[in-house]
Amino acid sequence: MNRGEAIGLIEAIGLATAIEAADAAVKSANVRLIGYEACKGDGMSTIKVAGDVGAVKAAVEAATAACAKGRGVWGTKVIARPSEGIDKLIYNSQTVGYTPPVEPKAEVDIEEKNEEPAEEISEEITEE
Repeated sequence: MNRGEAIGLIEAIGLATAIEAADAAVKSANVRLIGYEACKGDGMSTIKVAGDVGAVKAAVEAATAACAKGRGVWGTKVIARPSEGIDKLIYNSQTVGYTPPVEPKAEVDIEEKNEEPAEEISEEITEE
């Protein structure tokens, strides 16, 4: 997560409603869709978006309006600057669509051996 980035959570009732809410959120403001997390009970799904505070607030409002067309919204939350400690709650393996960033592999310097061709040894056979 980028420091200073806000997080928006929209808990929609029903997956179809959640998908429509996510669509409305990303179309209404300059936010990044983190993914969705299926909640236990009542078929709820939590949509997760990130961006600057104003954009996240606008996206959550648009998503809430979209949920009204479906089965509804259970709750919403905008967190302006989430603490580093809650990153694992937001960015986790339970979030469908979220792929953790791949850390670049360190380049390993492999010294190539400068092998010269072996000298041929010739033996002279002398008869005595």
